[in-house]
Amino acid sequence: MNRVDLSRLDQQICTCRLCSLSEGRKCAVPGSGPAPADIMLVGEAPGREEDLTGRPFVGRAGRLLDEALEQAGLERSKVFITSVIKCRPPHNRKPKKAEIDQCRPYLQAQIDILHPKIICLMGNTAALAVLGRQGVTILRGQIMQDRFLVTYHPAAVLRNRNLMNDFVSDLKGLNTQEP
Repeated sequence: MNRVDLSRLDQQICTCRLCSLSEGRKCAVPGSGPAPADIMLVGEAPGREEDLTGRPFVGRAGRLLDEALEQAGLERSKVFITSVIKCRPPHNRKPKKAEIDQCRPYLQAQIDILHPKIICLMGNTAALAVLGRQGVTILRGQIMQDRFLVTYHPAAVLRNRNLMNDFVSDLKGLNTQEP
């Protein structure tokens, strides 16, 4: 049943016209992974490569995420990966509050359908959208509300490779969390 519900939600996301981001997209990017999923990763928004393919984290940040997941002992195929925003903002700008508010119900529906044991919020946009808080450098590595782990966004790690060890360490922590 979860896969059917997720498929219906994906169709809604791909035909969504709630905000102006739908006007410039090539493909909406609902997310990908198993249903149900023990681990869910939430990023900010699709980039250029994601917009072209309709799949999350396939560009440079995605390749870094794949590397970090491997170092953390996690298989990408066993993790559900999505973003707060399902359409690419122009020029990869940060999503606006109104866009986040319009897209948030899709993310909440994914969480409800997938029932993940742990949700990794990658970056300030994800932390703000879900927890109403930001400040990754302060929040990272902490489990909040018994279910949310905040860490760096892979794009931030691309810009500062010194963050990679902490990022991998946080991802390793996903494997050890109990519901």
